[in-house]
Amino acid sequence: MTTQTDLAADLPRILGRFRRQLRRAAGTGYPSGRVSESQAELLRLVSRRPGVSVSVAAAELGLVANTASTLVSKLSSAGLLERTADPADRRVSRLRLTDSAQHVMDATAATRRAVLTDLLNELDDQQIGVLAKGLEVLEEMTKKLQERYT
Repeated sequence: MTTQTDLAADLPRILGRFRRQLRRAAGTGYPSGRVSESQAELLRLVSRRPGVSVSVAAAELGLVANTASTLVSKLSSAGLLERTADPADRRVSRLRLTDSAQHVMDATAATRRAVLTDLLNELDDQQIGVLAKGLEVLEEMTKKLQERYT
């Protein structure tokens, strides 16, 4: 039987390896070294949620405000991200991808979905059910981590 200690050691190792393998299979859409993993995470978030504020993006990604601001500045300078003041509250910055960055992110997301769909098609119904339940548990754990440590 797997113990909590085993799970505590295995969870980050397996999730990290999964993310790295998926990134290798699907890519980031940018040449190696142009966009860091943290930058790619922010681009993916803004792609899914155009107009998200810098503070909400930081919270969603588990970043401190100045780290998120640095990422935004670098991506803006690279021509990948647009930062605009919220019309209702000029103190709040809203984020959008540039058209070219949105195109790259859409293509990368499609590739990632295709890679994952191929893998999921190899699983039987029981494995799909176990995976779905596991994702629910991971989501709950993620929320608890966010509540406790941010």
